[in-house]
Amino acid sequence: MPGSDRTEEFKRDAVALVRSSGKTVTEVARGIGVSAEGLRNWVKQDTIDRGQGAPGELTTAEREEMRRLRRPAAEQAETIEVLRKAALFFAKQSDR
Repeated sequence: MPGSDRTEEFKRDAVALVRSSGKTVTEVARGIGVSAEGLRNWVKQDTIDRGQGAPGELTTAEREEMRRLRRPAAEQAETIEVLRKAALFFAKQSDR
């Protein structure tokens, strides 16, 4: 989760506590000092990672792979845009 300062171990332990304690997500969240919404997201992602999510939902590994693949694609798009602008500039210069 972007912006989260919690470790993966903390998140795993929090999800395990929700699953084993018999308490609601809100009760567990209050007890460990996190937002209920954040904890619900961790539980949902854990469910997906266990292969029990809805079809089309991405596992954590798949999300990380998408991020890894998008980074070079974004850099390439930036490079292409710079080259396009340079080509236009030099084309205008040669017309003079």
